[in-house]
Amino acid sequence: MDLGLKNRAYVVTGATRGLGLATARELVADGAHVLVTGRTQAAVDSAVAELAPLGSVRGLVADNADPATAERLVAEARERFGRFDGVLISVGGPQAGPVETTPESAWRDAFESVFLGALRIARTAAAELGEGGVIGFVLSSSVRQPIPGLGISNGLRPGLAMAAKSLADELGPRGIRVIGLLPGRIDTDRVRELDGLAPDPEASRAQASAGIPLRRYGTPEEFGRTAAFLLSPAASYLTGVMVPVDGGAMRGL
Repeated sequence: MDLGLKNRAYVVTGATRGLGLATARELVADGAHVLVTGRTQAAVDSAVAELAPLGSVRGLVADNADPATAERLVAEARERFGRFDGVLISVGGPQAGPVETTPESAWRDAFESVFLGALRIARTAAAELGEGGVIGFVLSSSVRQPIPGLGISNGLRPGLAMAAKSLADELGPRGIRVIGLLPGRIDTDRVRELDGLAPDPEASRAQASAGIPLRRYGTPEEFGRTAAFLLSPAASYLTGVMVPVDGGAMRGL
C-alpha cells in the first residue's frame, strides 16, 4: 500500500528517542522529508545520524515550552524542504506522582510544555498548512482513563485531547486534519523508567502485561507505523479521532 508520503515534509517534535523517533523513522523510510527536534544538540545529532541512511532528514534543537519554537519549526521545514505538510507534536512525559503531593511548580512546568507548548505549535502549524495538511498529537491512554501515579498526565492530557478535537472542527472546512494517538504500554525508555519506580519492576511489568489482551507491551515500531499512516494522505478521511495504540488495554469502545 502506498501511503502517499513521498516528498511530503513533516516536523516531528521530541523525536530523538522513543515514539517520536520511531514515527520519524517510518516517515523517512517511506520517502517523506522529516525535521526532527530535541532539547540537546547531541540527541538531535544522534537521531539524524540514525535516520539519514533511510532518506531525507534534518535536525533542530528546540524546546516545545519556548514561545519562539513554533514559528522556528515551520520556517525551518520550509527552508530545508521547500514545503510543509504536517506536524506530529510529541512531548516527554511530565513528572510522575499523585495529584495530592505533586508540587505546583511541576504542574506549571508541565502545562507550559505538555499543554500550552503543544497547542502553540498546533495553532502555528494550522496557520501555515494548506488543504491536505495534518496536525498530530502524541497523547496517552490517560486521555480516557487515569494511570496510577501520573497525576499531571491524567490532568493535562484529556484537556489537550479536547482542544485537538475542537481544532479538528475548526480546521476541517479548510481540508486540514487533526488526529491524536493514545499510546498505552509501549516499551520505551519512559515506560521502563515508570516501571522502575515499583518495588519490583519485573513483577510490575508482568502484572501490566497480564491486563493487556495481547499479553505484551507494544514496540515503538508498532506505534511508529500507526502514526505514519495517520499522518499520511492514505488516512485522508480521518480527523478528530483519538486512536489507542495499546494492545486492547482500554476497555471502553
